[in-house]
Amino acid sequence: MSYDFGIPPAPRRTPLTAEEKIRAEAAFSDLVTEHLATSGRFRITADTPEMIEVFQSAARTAGDKLHRPVVSYANGRDIVITFAEE
Repeated sequence: MSYDFGIPPAPRRTPLTAEEKIRAEAAFSDLVTEHLATSGRFRITADTPEMIEVFQSAARTAGDKLHRPVVSYANGRDIVITFAEE
């Protein structure tokens, strides 16, 4: 393996197991629900398709808990979750 001493290697990410994904969605849905209830908006870095999927699932769960529709916008770096316009 060659290594350019000027550029560090990119970190390798291990995909979440099915159990980790379920636990993450449950934990993050509580966090998203809290932020939506207090400020109406939630923003976090989600720079992988897997994390975007986790937060979109958490957003759906938060919307169900709050009985309001939510939308999420991801740009490949961040995801923003907010209430949908009625």
